[in-house]
Formats: sequence, C-alpha cells, structure tokens
Amino acid sequence: MQNLFAHLVLALLLVGSLAAQQKTKPGEAPAAAKSSGTATAAELPSEETVNTFLKHMFGYDTSISWKIVDIRPASAQSLAQVNVLLSNPQGQQLTSLYVTPDGTHALVGDLIPFGADPFAPAREKLQKDSEGISRGPSNATVTITEFSDLQCPHCKEAQPTIEKLLTDEPTVKFVFRQFPLPSHDWAAKAAAYADCVGRANNGAFWKFIDATYAAQTDINQSNADEKLSALADSSGVKGSDIAACSAKPDTKTRIDKSLTLGQSVDVTGTPSLFINGRKISSVTGMPYDLLKKIVEYAATTK
Repeated sequence: MQNLFAHLVLALLLVGSLAAQQKTKPGEAPAAAKSSGTATAAELPSEETVNTFLKHMFGYDTSISWKIVDIRPASAQSLAQVNVLLSNPQGQQLTSLYVTPDGTHALVGDLIPFGADPFAPAREKLQKDSEGISRGPSNATVTITEFSDLQCPHCKEAQPTIEKLLTDEPTVKFVFRQFPLPSHDWAAKAAAYADCVGRANNGAFWKFIDATYAAQTDINQSNADEKLSALADSSGVKGSDIAACSAKPDTKTRIDKSLTLGQSVDVTGTPSLFINGRKISSVTGMPYDLLKKIVEYAATTK
C-alpha cells in the first residue's frame, strides 16, 4: 500500500490546495460529520467537496477508488479532519487529510502530539475508561491499549508480535478495545460477540479473540452469527447466550463508546497500539526490539 499512499502525497504536492471549496455554514456539520468531542469545531468541508477534490486528485487513475469514512473537527485547533479509505487492486489505505480553516489547503498524514508530556492527554483519556477487557497487573507502571478490528487482517498479523511483547514484559497491563471499521461487513458483529464473551468470562475472551483471528477467512457476513456462536462455545462460554447478548442495545452502546474513545485519541485505523498514551500505528512495521525498548522506557518515565 505504500505506492497508494505515495500517489496521494504526490497528488497533493502537485496540486497543493483544495479547489472550488464549498463550506457548510458555521456550526452546521454535514451528515457524515462526527465530532471528536475534544476538538475546536472548524468549518467542515462537505461530502460533495471532498468527493470533488478526490476526483481531481485521482481521476487519472481508474484503479483507485475511495470512501469517505468521516468528516470531523481534528484534535488540533481549527483544522478539519477528513478520513478517507483509499482502495486499489493491491489493497486499502485509511488516510487522514487535515484541512485548513479557509478550506484552501490540506495536510496529509498524521498529526502527532507535542509538549513537555506529549502523551499525557491520550494516556489520561485511556486511563479514565474502564470498560476494555484487560489482563496483567492492575497496578502496572505501563499500560498497553490496543484498538482492534476482528475482521482486520493487519490485526491478525500483529497479534503474534503483541503476544510476544506481553510474554517478554509480564509486568505490563494490556487492554483490548473494540474498533470495528465501517469497511468491514462483519466486524461490528464480531465486536459485539467479543464484548459479551469478555463480560461473561475474561479467560474465554482471549481464547475467542485468537480463535476469531484464526477463522477470519472462513467468516463472512451471511454466516457470521453461526461461526461466532461456535467460536464462543469453543472458547468456554455458551454461544447461544453470547448471541443473545450481542443483539442487545447496551452491547452496541459499549461498542460505540469504544469507537468514540478511539476517535478521541486519533485512532483512524487498526491495529492502533498505545503504550502509556504513545500511539504506535504500525505494529508489524516496527522492529520488535524497538517496540520492546519503548515499553521498557515507558516504565522508567513519568
């Protein structure tokens, strides 16, 4: 997917601005907009404007398609954040554009925190939320939080690295948060099942996560209930009870809260790992020794 990302960067460098910008009225968000809850509201570009912009960027290449995931105020004051899922025959790339208040320029990539304690805001938000399923000592110096999508192949790919890290660092607390992506057709259902398994039995939860990753290619939208119920059974809980729990409104409420929490700490794709608030977007792309050093450094840093 690096080639697709390079396409976007090159297109933005060549054009350099958003043309023919059509803004919404102040305080009036388009239908696709979602507030991060912590950002200062900017005038958000409309879906029509974003689609027209992307057509200008990629109209020359019919192999590239896109889907607007959301349009919302960014965590940085006055910027609008546009999250777009770009696709080509090689795969998909979730990309964020940060649009200036006057709607004439956009930055592409990641905004990173800055300051004397740059990871404190994310760390504090994650610490305040207690609904994620966790393992490890409750009084750990280091907490690792993962936002994951059970249908996401990259999450499956990252899982052995995360498990090795937790084995090598047994004093770490690990928290699993659901973040089903809208582009995946059975991810939200799997998140609901996992939530219910975790509430029923913590040990069964980790077995269910591993089993769901292993069965990814066998699950589809039409057989998801059957497959996930069977996986719940094999993990040590009653599948029919979990299926009933997964359909309850309060289960969806918990999944939505997890999504909102992720958005508040700038999760735009999965897996996203936070080590005491420090975001690691590419678990498998980082050398393992470096990932381990970051955990060990976090244990010595306040």
